[in-house]
Amino acid sequence: MGCVRVPTIVFSVAALLATSALGAGREWPQWRGPRRDGVSRERGLMRKWPSGGPKLVWRAKGIGLGCAPVAIADGRIYTAGNIGDETVVVALDLEGRILWKVPNGPAWKRGDPGVRGCPTIEKGWVYHESPMGRVVCIDPGTQMVIWSVDILEKFGGRNIQWGLSESLLIDGGKVIACPGGDAAGMVALNSKTGETVWVCEELGDRPGYASPIVFTFKGLRQIVTMTATAAVGVHARTGKLLWRHEHKTANDANIPTPIFHPKGYVFITSGYNSGSELLKLFVKGSQAKVEPFWQVKGLDNDHGGVLMVNDYLYGSTHRGEWVCLDIKTGKPTYKEEGIGKGSVTYADGHLYILNEQGTVALVSASPKAHTVISKFPIPVAAANYSRRPSSAHPVVCNGRLYIRYDDELFCYMVD
Repeated sequence: MGCVRVPTIVFSVAALLATSALGAGREWPQWRGPRRDGVSRERGLMRKWPSGGPKLVWRAKGIGLGCAPVAIADGRIYTAGNIGDETVVVALDLEGRILWKVPNGPAWKRGDPGVRGCPTIEKGWVYHESPMGRVVCIDPGTQMVIWSVDILEKFGGRNIQWGLSESLLIDGGKVIACPGGDAAGMVALNSKTGETVWVCEELGDRPGYASPIVFTFKGLRQIVTMTATAAVGVHARTGKLLWRHEHKTANDANIPTPIFHPKGYVFITSGYNSGSELLKLFVKGSQAKVEPFWQVKGLDNDHGGVLMVNDYLYGSTHRGEWVCLDIKTGKPTYKEEGIGKGSVTYADGHLYILNEQGTVALVSASPKAHTVISKFPIPVAAANYSRRPSSAHPVVCNGRLYIRYDDELFCYMVD
């Protein structure tokens, strides 16, 4: 697990916690939560589960084929899936009853069929991007599509091997999407009308599978994502390309969401032995650049995501080991098997992990060891997993744990 360069930096724990704070609300209105970091600040959750797992509150069927996780806002649960020949955005109430289904264009039926992108809820409206590049804004009260834009058609975009997978980012009244055109790598649409606000013409990369994040550092607000071959930073107001850092992986599978550290660092990772990097940001006025701070091969996260909790990064490798890195140096504090490769969310001192075989585990979020406290299988026939590995990210919100497996959603009580 060799490191390339191992400098020392001092991070503020308070700053880290501020970055991952949920604020007063107990909602999960978009991909990886309010701050897109997979970190919840809920308290008072169970420290250990019964032998058969926490209480199953309800189980909903009919949400469609896919691994899009849920978003939760305004007393409703949202997700998306393939139903027949259509991509469909689905709304449920908090008791698991399906309220409505709104089509969002043709279904993705090629390699690994289904929907990956999570709906985003902003100011009462629901936004979603289909694997075929159709971006919609839905009024959940009337179930009417307010506007729609085919970003591949409009911006000369190029789809990718397993279909567009990003979960839309909303920032300052703009919907951020990555069509991957030769002169339109990233675009911003007016969130009320769908009209084009800006196009990043300097970026001509094909899309990655990652979802963008946004942050302000030294007065400069920028959007960061992974394209097929690089990490990029784009000026949030103008769409100007600020920086591009090459990060290649097999199959152009840059999937995990980048992580911003408030001291001015960006963490990126991808599978197939591509490894992880911490990039240092340099900002001067409206200009920015990045330089590698450390690089490691030992954490090559495929698609389960990485979490930053205090001074440590937690995630599984492409082969399935669980690794904790000290963010100050990139050095590992452990590398253990755990329950194998999976997706992860953090809440109340614990990692909530769903592995590809459908086992859910509660693991202590400690850099000392990967201690599995409790685990249980979700009640779906094991034979399904040889055909369709489980890869949706768990969601912990308002004392409930939500686990999605294809056409079903499971809600467990964990408070």
